[in-house]
Amino acid sequence: MTKKDIVARGIHALYAQDPQRADWLLWGRRVDPVSRRGFLKKSGLLAMTAAVGAHIPFWENMPGGLIPAALAASPEPFVIPGREGLRVLNDRPINAETPAHLLDDKITPASRMFVRNNGIPPVEATVDPATWTLEVAGESCQNPMQFTIAELKARFAHHTYQLQIECGGNGRAEFNPPATGNQWSTGAVACPTFTGVRLRDVLEACGIKEDAVYVGYYGADTHLSGDPTKVVISRGVPMAKALRDETLIAWAMNGEDIPALNGHPLRLVAGGWPGSVSGKWLKKIVIRNKEHDGAKMTGHSYRVPCAPVAPGTEVPKEDMCVIESMPVKSLITFPQSGITHPQADAFSVRGHAWAGDLTVEAVFVSIDFGATWQQAALTRPANPIAWQHWYAELRFPMKGYFEVWARAVDSQGRSQPMVLPAWNPRGYLNNACHRIAVKAV
Repeated sequence: MTKKDIVARGIHALYAQDPQRADWLLWGRRVDPVSRRGFLKKSGLLAMTAAVGAHIPFWENMPGGLIPAALAASPEPFVIPGREGLRVLNDRPINAETPAHLLDDKITPASRMFVRNNGIPPVEATVDPATWTLEVAGESCQNPMQFTIAELKARFAHHTYQLQIECGGNGRAEFNPPATGNQWSTGAVACPTFTGVRLRDVLEACGIKEDAVYVGYYGADTHLSGDPTKVVISRGVPMAKALRDETLIAWAMNGEDIPALNGHPLRLVAGGWPGSVSGKWLKKIVIRNKEHDGAKMTGHSYRVPCAPVAPGTEVPKEDMCVIESMPVKSLITFPQSGITHPQADAFSVRGHAWAGDLTVEAVFVSIDFGATWQQAALTRPANPIAWQHWYAELRFPMKGYFEVWARAVDSQGRSQPMVLPAWNPRGYLNNACHRIAVKAV
């Protein structure tokens, strides 16, 4: 391969195809298979230094197979009205993520809420909350019933929780071999407030039979084929998750109507699990006497290998397990990656951390590619399944190119991996450390 080919294809294409070979082609870097550290020749170090624009003090700690954070940004020119700044990944169905620095709010505003759709949302002009109905049925439902939104509001107590929602494929772009699906980086996550009624209260009003083990949902979105008989997505959760206080049938987000692209006028919210279980444009809930088998509940959809497998392995369907509570993760939301900072001044950094149904016990930050870590200040969650905010003040020991890495540990002692977790065919559950580039001058 010539240098002309490298320029034509671009750094992202090279790393997507084979990150270790890209390391060699671009920087002459060899990766140790045990430590995963990348060894640079002098010429390669000079090339990388030139690319990032500064000396790299801790270059010998830099993991191999990673694009330097300073070169990893990839803005797209497309926008969604009212969601300026989001990066559009697909337009049929429409999917868009939020750059990390735009997720700095403690409560995610609607304009920063990522969009993840599997089908075509209902036409907004045809949605009338006054006539919208929700059916509750299923083989383990004692008394099937139907409710208007007004009846839900009048009959059941209202609850508001701040709830973290993350796409199961968030971070998919980092997997190698590449996994199919939207190539999310870090921005398919949000933590707004939702207001509605507890799913538990509605299910109990309809009667839950003793053999009930699962619930499933159906929405009003349309299949991409246009076939009205095809179900776009129908996923669900076990009864224990369905009956949690924080699992809601919601009609409001941040005190206002849920945005059209995020499920108006009614949606299910089961935070802390893959966002796909929080069904939008909610029309029906079924109480099941078996694991729900709706669209995208079987096969490889939202499942990972039950036991670790080698990258690229073809895993039989029977060896795949449904994703439940999401793993511990953190995000640096301030400052934006790529900034220049006076080396003599303290450097303030902050972000969020979350851990599915669990809480985050600690967050650590590093400026030397994980060789050493400094503990950050960490808040408690606003309520269960809300993300937590962290803050740290750092000092750069010299001028040069640095990467600030963040690593969270959950309440059961499980830590984010430095680079990548176990590979899986669909690229789910990437909770590798987030990092930003800083040039100290």
